[in-house]
Amino acid sequence: MSRTVNGSAHTSGPVLAAYRYCETVTGHEARNFAYGIRLLPTAKRQAMSALYAFSRRVDDIGDGDLAPAEKSARLEATRQLLTRVRSGDIREDDTDPVAVALADASRVFPIPLEGLDELIDGVLMDVRGETYETWDDLAVYCRCVAGAIGRLSLGVFGTVNGHDHARAAEYADTLGLALQLTNILRDVREDAGNGRTYLPAQDLAKFGCAAGFHSDTAPPGSDFAGLVEFEVRRARSLFATGYRLLPMLDRRSGACVAAMAGIYRRLLERIAADPDAVLRGRVSLPGRQKVYVAVRGLTGLDTRRIARTPRRDT
Repeated sequence: MSRTVNGSAHTSGPVLAAYRYCETVTGHEARNFAYGIRLLPTAKRQAMSALYAFSRRVDDIGDGDLAPAEKSARLEATRQLLTRVRSGDIREDDTDPVAVALADASRVFPIPLEGLDELIDGVLMDVRGETYETWDDLAVYCRCVAGAIGRLSLGVFGTVNGHDHARAAEYADTLGLALQLTNILRDVREDAGNGRTYLPAQDLAKFGCAAGFHSDTAPPGSDFAGLVEFEVRRARSLFATGYRLLPMLDRRSGACVAAMAGIYRRLLERIAADPDAVLRGRVSLPGRQKVYVAVRGLTGLDTRRIARTPRRDT
């Protein structure tokens, strides 16, 4: 088992194997996330991969083909596993590598594991087919499935130079909302095909898009470009606030967050430049742009720029 944050203590073979499994899952299933966490030192990278692997399990249940009742049962079983992790009831030789890795990470870092309960709550909203009338309604969902991940990650990253952890957690939560709203815009056609609508009903009605998105063209008579522009402005505002987290982190943790958030920020701008693209297929960034974002994160350019920006929320 791991004993220290700096990775100097011995980590047993079973725990290392569990981490390797989680890192394999992360590299295979989450390329954007993997680009970011590769910038972290070993112990933090391992902990982040454990968080991702558990989160991925929850998401896969929600996105799978099982009946809603079976999905709910499996999500509750996953919550029971999380309870075992929280209570220290996972042994190194447990047959579930994700549980072993997460249990070890939570011993090494002050990870607020209740955030994973929130993630399960958010996926249960999907299972129930909930829709959202207003942005405030949607923000509750986004905080469960993305804001909570930001707060969990902050447990691994920590803060530096006496920065207020509570304020940092607020910024991490807001940055999570920005990423999730970007995801929602990118996946609007795919989600419609799966019978899901995330954008607020008020916004859809305002721009004549209440009929939904079931083809590669916008609903007749709608102002789809106006809808996207409206949501992009909201996401940009969330990014602007969430980026204030960066100067509160150590260099490598800040580089990790800058890389992950930067990829989604550039993805948002691609959507803004060609709104109809999200109806034609999945919008993504070329690999070379992801590398550029990672390099920017390592150089600290974004962190220094944000540190110079006057704060307006105090």
